[in-house]
Amino acid sequence: MRANGITYDTGFLRDGVTSREQFDPVVVRRELTVVREDLHCDAVHITGGDPQRLQLAAEIAAELGLEVWFSPYPLELTTDDMLPLFVECAQLAERLRADGAAIVFVTGVEMSIMNKGFTAGVDVNDRLANLLADPDLRAQRFTALSDQLNEFLREAVAAVRENFGGRVTYAAVPFERVDWDLFDIVSVELIRSAEVADRFRDGVRSIVAQSKPVAITGFGCASWNGAADVAPRSMEVIEYDDRTGAANRLTRTLTRDEIGQAEYLLELLQIFDEEGVDAAFVFILALYDLPHRPDGDPRDDLDLASLGIVKVLEGHNGHSYPDLPWEPKAAFHAIADFYASSPRSGVEAPESTPR
Repeated sequence: MRANGITYDTGFLRDGVTSREQFDPVVVRRELTVVREDLHCDAVHITGGDPQRLQLAAEIAAELGLEVWFSPYPLELTTDDMLPLFVECAQLAERLRADGAAIVFVTGVEMSIMNKGFTAGVDVNDRLANLLADPDLRAQRFTALSDQLNEFLREAVAAVRENFGGRVTYAAVPFERVDWDLFDIVSVELIRSAEVADRFRDGVRSIVAQSKPVAITGFGCASWNGAADVAPRSMEVIEYDDRTGAANRLTRTLTRDEIGQAEYLLELLQIFDEEGVDAAFVFILALYDLPHRPDGDPRDDLDLASLGIVKVLEGHNGHSYPDLPWEPKAAFHAIADFYASSPRSGVEAPESTPR
């Protein structure tokens, strides 16, 4: 792969509440330094809902020499809300690009199910349930959803390109039939479950076969035994607060399996590398709203359901990195070894054709 990357969360923002309450620039710089120097990444997919946080993290990443995928991640917004968010973020990203940073702009992630107006449903779970109900009507629903999405993307991408001169993409769910003529890079959230394992490689190969570079912008699984088999749904073991939406505890007692998480990620990285994927971003360094709680009721250890490759700690820092509030999992070290041995790591991306 040309670009070996990971996703870095600045805080998912829903109804004014962020998933990452503390956002210390010192910690951000240290984490991104670890991403560059210890994980051996040369690219980072910076996501979140706050433009200023995205800008801060992107500035630091660019200073460290990382290729930055500047990725506003709207949640539960309308198209009227999303458009000004993309314009503001495009302007911020362009300032960095004009200063010489390698920047790719990501015009949203999984928007059709994560936001309002594309398909019926009060939240993501409701939307997915409606889409998947009655198999005979699924194709019709996916077509209608994709038509709605592409209509908005045409408007959004035009607005982004008026304010940003670099390469532009969108992080799609596979069932979103995106009009890729709008973009410079095809980006897909591609997570393997046991159900599709026998045809997963062929699916990757078919995506790569088209004419544009392909990025996998989100893949991973949690670190409980069996999570790899249901990877796209491996966070469904979380019980959420009905009022606040915060994670309360796990729905059942789970067995930790960090080796299983590491093996899963390595298998996918190997497939992406062998099949000619241009850039891959492991999801995710850390999810701060799912902390590791090794003492007490096992159902309180939310990290088991986290796709993070580090265990977030509460009230203290780790041993491996005494200045950071987390401890690496087995996946952290496995990814670091894989990226360190990549013969194509660090190759610069071609500039996009001006439009």
